[in-house]
Amino acid sequence: MDIGQRLRELRIQKNLTQEELADRAELTKGFISQVERNHTSPSISTLTDLLQCLGTDLQSFFTEPAVEEQIVFPVSDYFEKVDAELHNKIEWIIPNAQKNMMEPILLTLEPGGSTYPDNPHEGEEFGYVLSGAVTIHLGKRQVRARKGESFYFTPSCSHYIEASGKKGAQLLWVSTPPSF
Repeated sequence: MDIGQRLRELRIQKNLTQEELADRAELTKGFISQVERNHTSPSISTLTDLLQCLGTDLQSFFTEPAVEEQIVFPVSDYFEKVDAELHNKIEWIIPNAQKNMMEPILLTLEPGGSTYPDNPHEGEEFGYVLSGAVTIHLGKRQVRARKGESFYFTPSCSHYIEASGKKGAQLLWVSTPPSF
């Protein structure tokens, strides 16, 4: 384990400068810099103090993550829900995305298909139309987006999406925070 690099990563995660960490731990900025570059090693008590300032402890610091975070998700990981009433299919293309800050889905709308109206909420909505065209309903306003176009809005009013035209539509839709 690269102790200096790990300390630097923790400091950056906590949005602290070397000087701020040094002040909190009653050390010098130069010492913090030397530790992060592995030019010197802190004593156990100094390391314990640094870790306390960074909101962790020795055990957590030296515990390696058991499993690496999954980066690529094959189609077999997707979760699908078909809504016959609204003539749509939602595919969650990132498993368990509701625990993340954003939630991307692949939305397929049959001709005349739509999503359920969603109430105003915190966050942002983004979409990219892969095929067909959609009408985005934002309160009383209606906006159309065609293949190759994207949309973005803050969901400050009731909103939903419906397929425009006779061939339906498919789009990548990302919501933050997760709401699907």
